[in-house]
Amino acid sequence: MKKPLVNISLLSLLLLILVSCKKEDDKFTFVPARDRGEEAPVSTAIIEEYLDTHFYNYEEFLNPPADFDFKIKFDTIAGDNIGKIPLMQQVSFKMVPDRIAEGVTYKLYYLNALEGGGEHPKFPDVATLTYEGTYLNTEFSGSAYTQRFDSAVTPISFDLTNVVNGFQDGVIEAKTSPFPPIEGSDGSLSFIDYGVAAVFIPSGLGYYVSPPNGSAIPFYAQLIFTFQLYSSRQGDQDNDGIPSVFEDLNNNKLEEDDDTDNNGLPNFFDADDDGDGRPTSEEIISREYVLEVGEAEPTLLPDEFEIRRTYDEDTMQTTIFTVEYTDEDNDGIPDFLDEDS
Repeated sequence: MKKPLVNISLLSLLLLILVSCKKEDDKFTFVPARDRGEEAPVSTAIIEEYLDTHFYNYEEFLNPPADFDFKIKFDTIAGDNIGKIPLMQQVSFKMVPDRIAEGVTYKLYYLNALEGGGEHPKFPDVATLTYEGTYLNTEFSGSAYTQRFDSAVTPISFDLTNVVNGFQDGVIEAKTSPFPPIEGSDGSLSFIDYGVAAVFIPSGLGYYVSPPNGSAIPFYAQLIFTFQLYSSRQGDQDNDGIPSVFEDLNNNKLEEDDDTDNNGLPNFFDADDDGDGRPTSEEIISREYVLEVGEAEPTLLPDEFEIRRTYDEDTMQTTIFTVEYTDEDNDGIPDFLDEDS
């Protein structure tokens, strides 16, 4: 489910056109990728038709059988299932932007079958989950159908900045388990009170015309992911000491469009954000405060803020991690964003 590259160079654009072609009499007719703005409502209509005509096993979630695996399963509303509640009446949605075409937005539907008792991951976090991915396509005869293309039955960790955008946008609407994993005698891990969810992804937030090599996913396919979200940890993709969620300078919850030095590397992936030759890690001050039970919270400096905290059940100590943004020339711009500091 790796995310396609967002910064499309001329060569990349040519490659997109090359793979969107058909052979006619031993000659290739080049077919440019469809306009993303025109494709967006088509994708929405396909997904909404699916949501209107399908249901999930909500009755098992309401009254779990003894052997229930707490996985979402879909079926068609027909025959013995004619009275089931359609997905459309049980999903939520939010509007999210296309990461390539400016001004194009999508209605992203998601389902929280179990909310989970923990926290929502942030968009650049690393999430641990199990999942199943299917694609939905109407270019074949008959009605829309689904076909599984990927899955993980044992917990796996994903950097949410490196998966397809729609999956990233959906995972952050679920919650993790509030408890650490339980290790079995065979070394396996199990979780309790975790989130169980699904997200219905329009093609523009999926693979569009660049499905993974060797996959059977057609161009413009809508995707469905069901998943069990167990835990997450804070992401710092460039290891510069500033968690990536704090490098979203315009606060739009997108990691790709903040690039202080305009070098083509977004800040969350750039170890020298301002391009002055000094690594960001050397232009900030990181601190840790270890608190005993009942000890007062530390008083932070004006330009110091908490980035995370942990609790050790064995020692009953809380550790608070902070970052101070220094400003050597007192121009109001933090050193790590100031090329002439």
